[in-house]
Amino acid sequence: MAGPFPSSFPTPFATSLAQGAPALERATAALDIAAAVRSDAAGIAARQARRLAQLLAAARRAPRYAALVPAAAAASTAARSLAALPPCTKRQLMHDFAASVADPAVTLSSLREFIAQPGRAGQPYLGRYWAWESSGSTGEPGLYLHDAEAMTIYDALEATRRSSPRPWSRWFDPLYLGERLAFVGATGGHFASHVSLQRLRLAWPALTANWRSLSILQPLPDLVAALNAMQPTILATYPTAAAMLAEEAQAGRLRLRLEEVWTGGETLGDSARACVEQAFGCALRNSYGASEFLPIAWECGAGRLHVNADWVILEPVDAQGRAVPPGRQSHTTLLTNLANHVQPLVRFDIGDRIVLHDAATAACACGCALPVVQVQGRRDDTLVVRGKGSEGVPLLPLALTTVLEDEAGAFDFQLQQTAPDALRLVLGPNAARGERARQRCRRALADFAARQGADALRISVAAMPALPLGRTGKLQRVVALPPAAPRRRCR
Repeated sequence: MAGPFPSSFPTPFATSLAQGAPALERATAALDIAAAVRSDAAGIAARQARRLAQLLAAARRAPRYAALVPAAAAASTAARSLAALPPCTKRQLMHDFAASVADPAVTLSSLREFIAQPGRAGQPYLGRYWAWESSGSTGEPGLYLHDAEAMTIYDALEATRRSSPRPWSRWFDPLYLGERLAFVGATGGHFASHVSLQRLRLAWPALTANWRSLSILQPLPDLVAALNAMQPTILATYPTAAAMLAEEAQAGRLRLRLEEVWTGGETLGDSARACVEQAFGCALRNSYGASEFLPIAWECGAGRLHVNADWVILEPVDAQGRAVPPGRQSHTTLLTNLANHVQPLVRFDIGDRIVLHDAATAACACGCALPVVQVQGRRDDTLVVRGKGSEGVPLLPLALTTVLEDEAGAFDFQLQQTAPDALRLVLGPNAARGERARQRCRRALADFAARQGADALRISVAAMPALPLGRTGKLQRVVALPPAAPRRRCR
């Protein structure tokens, strides 16, 4: 998937039955996770403190933290030890990758060689770790490594805490084995969502008859035809893609009888949710995650996102790195992954602006004591460009950024629509700016647009010393025309 997702994509695939930790450990983790969701705030805090102490002890095996973390951080003092550590950015992680990994057998060169083979998505790196890549929405792509224990936790969180709009169905089919599930997203690389699905397919080959990945890069008519032929009961995709497919359903071209829609990886607006639910006649469930920790938060029946605070710590901070009080929007967010010990991510800056609510003072109607979060993550636009006929051609932001990253090798950029038939690509300071690189970008964009039905786009390429950050705190990488331009119904 392109972009630091912001994205862990929803996967309730009960992959706790797939490759990972031993069976007893999987069962123990699942039972604890099921119990914790019914715990009070004190019980959740106790779990968090205990796991933070374990993480800090494991982090000492990584050179970055060997001298920074106290030799014996007890659960009672773990929070103070965490607050004393400096934040870490993606650029720091990648520029000194070896110092951030607790296993000396892991090398950046071998990991890059592994990631460069799309056919190995879902297979374990070095036989024991799972790896995926994030895009460069901050101008820097990232590589993330997760051990078997972390994968077990992600699996159990997804399988146990997902709030299904059809709870009666889950009593009879808790593993979703009877569902026809279509994942529409980026499938050509080691992206978190794709790796998660491929990992399960390797462990459960029979499920490939019911679950299918469909590339978001294919022309829209081909995607619609594939979905009509498959007739999924569950559609899993990104909000911008869900809105586009909802318009196809409203126009009568996409004819599905969905039971659920799952979205993640982008910010979901109220209007887009209403449009999707109305078009497909079913409930939508959203999630919040990142490459650094897949299932950060899940949506309850009351429509609020609950942070899995027993396994992940979110610190909302202001522009100076100071803690922001509950209920106030942050400038950015520091994430600490309590489950992953091979690549300790401690106070890792994920760039999202959030509002974190204290469960004690902002209780949710669903009764869950896990804290509630509101997220302003990635807010890229869907571009509607001039096609061969009178209808506009939608170009999804995820597809555009994937094309530029995978086919042109560009990560530090902003793509601006300047007219119905014109795009301007602005390259940032970390992008290759030579004429050959510019030509690669033009060719990749033109070829992709032509495949979608827009073969007369005018594409210009420029360079800037710095790219402007949007109100979300991240770079808005795809920017549509101002509101005065023609708009599609579902945005």
